[in-house]
Amino acid sequence: MNPVTTAPARVNQSFLWRVCLVAGLGGILYGYDMGIIAAALPFIRRSFVLGTKMEEVVVSIVLVGATLGAIVGGSVADRIGRRPTLLLGGLIFIAGSLLAPLSPDVGSLIAARALLGVAIGFTSVTAPVYVSELAPPQSRGRLIGLYQFALTVGIAVADLAGYWLAGRGAWRLMFGIGAVPAVLFLMLALWLPESPRWLSAQGRWAHAKTVLSTYTDAAGADLLLEDIRVGLAPMERRWSALWSPSARRALLIAVGFTVLQQVTGINTIIYYGPRIFALAGVGSDKSAILATFIVAAVNVLATIVALVLVDRAGRKPLLYVGVSGMTLSLIVLSAAFHFRANEAHMGVTALVCLVVYITCFAASMGPIAWILVSEVFPLRLRGRGVAAATIGSGTSNVLVSLTFLSLIETAGISVTFLLYAGFCIVTLLFVRFVVPETMGRALESISTSG
Repeated sequence: MNPVTTAPARVNQSFLWRVCLVAGLGGILYGYDMGIIAAALPFIRRSFVLGTKMEEVVVSIVLVGATLGAIVGGSVADRIGRRPTLLLGGLIFIAGSLLAPLSPDVGSLIAARALLGVAIGFTSVTAPVYVSELAPPQSRGRLIGLYQFALTVGIAVADLAGYWLAGRGAWRLMFGIGAVPAVLFLMLALWLPESPRWLSAQGRWAHAKTVLSTYTDAAGADLLLEDIRVGLAPMERRWSALWSPSARRALLIAVGFTVLQQVTGINTIIYYGPRIFALAGVGSDKSAILATFIVAAVNVLATIVALVLVDRAGRKPLLYVGVSGMTLSLIVLSAAFHFRANEAHMGVTALVCLVVYITCFAASMGPIAWILVSEVFPLRLRGRGVAAATIGSGTSNVLVSLTFLSLIETAGISVTFLLYAGFCIVTLLFVRFVVPETMGRALESISTSG
């Protein structure tokens, strides 16, 4: 195992927070473009007269684009650098955000959302890796977790915009608002430095030391640079290298956990929240969107709890508590829909269960999944490793979003939520037997340990 570097004598926190602000804007864009469909979908369905299957396509096509963007983005981030990849993602975000509200038909809207998905794939692969490669070990979990926090903010803003515009049915404006943070993201990303670990992998040691010196003192920069030098191997260009004995365990952890993150049902609430509340008896579209916003706001607040605790309590204790809470809330929600003993209070019951579920998710699986993904791979494979995890997450997300409405129609909503509770139990076993505790460890030591 490589030695673990102690904390540098001085860390320029303001620099790190500026970096995290830009990465966080990428998370806001991700969350907004994922979340806005929940509010817009009822009005899109009426505008283009969509059936169930086409609704599922409109929702899930962004995830297909995100998967393709992750495949390309991981390779691009390893070849040309983290910073240029973020800039390219920003440009694609702007294009998709402008094309979506101008769509004359459902085909054009699907194409625009696919483009937004590609941008999501680029940034979701690159931003957590970028932050992880700049952050000191003692605060890495919190700083990477800020990306997930920003994602939850984006979802909440999307639901709030949807609620505000629902009275007018202005779904085109709902999409168009996304162009504002996209432009801001691109402008701020222009002054980002390149990742010192990526620069070192290219043999640009002097440039890497210059970047390190912007947020630590000279002695600290030398220590971090030596850690990078010890753990450095040539950047791997082959996807097949992820299946090598040295990377196989990291691949299992990253892909397995991000897949489980999706199949426990989180994005059915993000994408179909108003539909769930309608099934629970909430009357109007606007009321259902408001209930969805309440859930999204709780998502933001609970993510703050995770950011405070993830580098203090550790990754695994938070996962045990959070996933257990998710399991119980889904079982109660399933039972409530099955028995429907008190129809008048069904909407309140659904809201309480989903608030508990989202609280537990946001305080555990939500941020920790991407923290782990950014930590477990060796530097030479990190870009492709995070891309593989994003592909796994995106693929499973597509399957969940493409089948949710159909599953409700065929098996019933009670059985559907019980199925997601079963996947939560699988997640607890995965955390117990597969996931390592990475709190406070240097990236190089995590990737070289068994």
